[in-house]
Order: sequence, then C-alpha cells, then structure tokens
Amino acid sequence: MDETPKRFDRIVAILIQLQSKKIVKAQELADRFDCSLRTIYRDIRTLEASGVPIYSEAGVGYALMEGYRLPPVMFTREEVSSFIAAEKLMQKFTDPSLGNHYASAMYKLKSVLRSNDKDWLSNIESRVVMQTAEPMFNDNSPNTLALLFESIAEKKQILLSYKTFDKEEVTQRNIEPVGVFHDHNNWYFLGYCHLRKDYRQFRTDRIQAIKKTDCDFTIEHDSLETYLNKTETIPTTKVRILIEKKIARYLVTEKKYHGFVSEKEVDGKIEMTFMSSSVDNGFPRWFLMFGDYATILEPESLKTRTLELLEVNRKRLL
Repeated sequence: MDETPKRFDRIVAILIQLQSKKIVKAQELADRFDCSLRTIYRDIRTLEASGVPIYSEAGVGYALMEGYRLPPVMFTREEVSSFIAAEKLMQKFTDPSLGNHYASAMYKLKSVLRSNDKDWLSNIESRVVMQTAEPMFNDNSPNTLALLFESIAEKKQILLSYKTFDKEEVTQRNIEPVGVFHDHNNWYFLGYCHLRKDYRQFRTDRIQAIKKTDCDFTIEHDSLETYLNKTETIPTTKVRILIEKKIARYLVTEKKYHGFVSEKEVDGKIEMTFMSSSVDNGFPRWFLMFGDYATILEPESLKTRTLELLEVNRKRLL
C-alpha cells in the first residue's frame, strides 16, 4: 500500500497545528496522528527541507518563526458539518457574550467555503436544534464564561456576587479561577476563594454579577484536573439496593453522583453498591424516584429515613 498520500496529509495537518499554538510538543503530534516520535521527527525535517521556518527546543517543542502564515485553508465537508453542531451548541450551552463571539467567528469560517459547501451548510443547519432543560446563566451576568476565560488567560482575579444554594444569601468574593467545566447539565468553575481561603466550586446560574479586576493571581495553581480528581475525605456509608433490571438501565448517569461503586445481577435483578455521603437526605430522596421498583438491603438507617420522608409526604397529601 502506498503511504505517500497519507503522509502528505499528515505533514499538512502538522503544519496547520503548528500555526494553531505557540508551542507544539512532538508527543502531542504523535498522539494525534497515532504514530511514533521517529515519524514525527522525520515529518518535521521534511517541512524544514521544504522551506518552512521551524525552530525547536529540546524538551519544549516546535514552533513556527513569527510572521510565517499559511494561505487560506479549505475545509472538507465533514469539517463543515462539524461547524454546524459546534455553532448550535455554542448558541444554547454558553452565555450570550461568548455565543456572539463564536457567531462572528463562524461568519469568517463560512466566508472561505466553496460555493457548493455553502449550499451544503445551508441545507442542514436549519435542521439541527439543541435544547436545554433549564437556564445555565443568570440574566444579570450574560458574559460569565467570556469573563472567566479572560481571567484564566490573563491571570487576573474576578469579583463575584454569588448566591449560595443552602442559605440563599448573596456574598461578595474575590476569586482566582482555575478552570471551567460542564457537568450534569450545568456549567461550573473552580477557583481559589479569598473569602474562604480555599478552593471552591461555583455554579454559573447562581452567579448574580461578575467583574474582572486588575489584581493578579497570588497563587500558582495546578491544572483543573488535579483538583477535580482529588478525593475528598467526607465520611461515607455503605449502601446496597436491589432494583429491577428494566429500571436500572435508566440510572446509568445519575448513580455516579450518589457514590456508585459496583453492581451485579442477583436472581434477575441488579444489586447496586454505593458509598454514600448523604444517607440522611440526598440518597433517600433520590431513591424515592424509583423506590416502587427497588428494595433497600442496607443500612437500616436508610430504610428508617426513607420511611420518614414517605410519612411526611403522606401527611401532606391528606
């Protein structure tokens, strides 16, 4: 099999990626193209031999000389299709400010498409709809994500007006944002809170106001993944429930938020084991959503608390 076309496409893609970042590591390229470092080194030498001004630094990576640019790039139809999904997601799942910036970028992308590809795009973009279950941002802070991105990039603190979930009170906080993530149909960001003197998570729909300040970060923060992967030392209780198979498959997403550990089939049903940190409130309330199809095996305290909640509900219905 002739590898020449495949290698040509890879070399062009490497050149495009070199333009996308200030520094690109060889391992990053090898991972993307699923090839060896030796292959990447060879392709870089080919680019250099063709006159592309690349400089490298051992242990750092590759970069293009300042000022070097490729001519306009043509997109494949598959890439054009991906723009549609991205645009629809940005319209529904980001704040209005960031969504407007992306819409502006999309006009620029569409301007370089071939006529046939523009027709391709027009024929299907009106047929793609994204829907959200609930608002992800407060109307008083329509530029939340955009400001968070700026703060992280420039390492400037933000001033946050935040409404807590439990006390329903608004507090003013100076925050050093570490990163932004989306989970369970909500946007969150993690940052160092100068009020609490510790790292905290904040949900974007509870942000009442947000403002970037001129204060620099005071701490050199680790990556977002470092903090998200830390296991908190919160006391947990072992929970076992037995649930009908036809219902168990609908809990795939929800169960991880309640300390799911493992599951096994027992007499045609599914036995699930959890290490729950909220046996008194969170877990029993969740259990009641499907409780008519399930049985609590342990602990007894969970059975007692679930019965208490059922009794409260019974009295309210009388």
